[in-house]
Amino acid sequence: MTGESGPRRRGPGRPRQDEAEEGPGTQERIRLAAREVFAERGYDKTSVRGIAKVAGVDPALVHHYFGSKDDLFAAAIEISMEPAMVVPALIGEGPEGIGERLARYFLGVWENPVTRAPLLAVIRSALTHEAAAKVLRGLVLRRLLERVAADLDVPDPTFRAELAASHMVGIAILRYVLQVEPLASADPEDIVALVAPTLQRYLTED
Repeated sequence: MTGESGPRRRGPGRPRQDEAEEGPGTQERIRLAAREVFAERGYDKTSVRGIAKVAGVDPALVHHYFGSKDDLFAAAIEISMEPAMVVPALIGEGPEGIGERLARYFLGVWENPVTRAPLLAVIRSALTHEAAAKVLRGLVLRRLLERVAADLDVPDPTFRAELAASHMVGIAILRYVLQVEPLASADPEDIVALVAPTLQRYLTED
């Protein structure tokens, strides 16, 4: 029996009051669990229920905070790339050296085993699933490279961003997915040195 001071009844998809009060902490736990599960099982074999189990929450809470499986996939992968934090750092020093900073950032994300695993899941899934491809386009192109190009105030920023994205994603596929030699074993600094001038040209030259 509950009185006015007792817990409120909740409708479908709504968290309990005590769960809602956890706020960002709960959301971050779900995001980290999602990144782990997507990395281990891939997009196909991952379910919201499975993520909820790893996070230790009710599946309804996952839906409440993140909506669909696709939205949760995007949120999980965003942890690895953090575009909201990265873009200001990339463009903060102006156009000079932007190609090197971008190449170093991108390779740094892939060289870290923690952030590499979910990105591998994205790349592999994007080849066969539109939802995963949409996440990849949204994070790498629209939320990262297009913002960089637009802030640099150059002509045709979308086209330039796509060229830069094609270059970096191509490297990721050959080096980390297909593991083609000698690229797979090359020193990251050697890759940066060779790739940075091309990215610089894409993003800054008229």
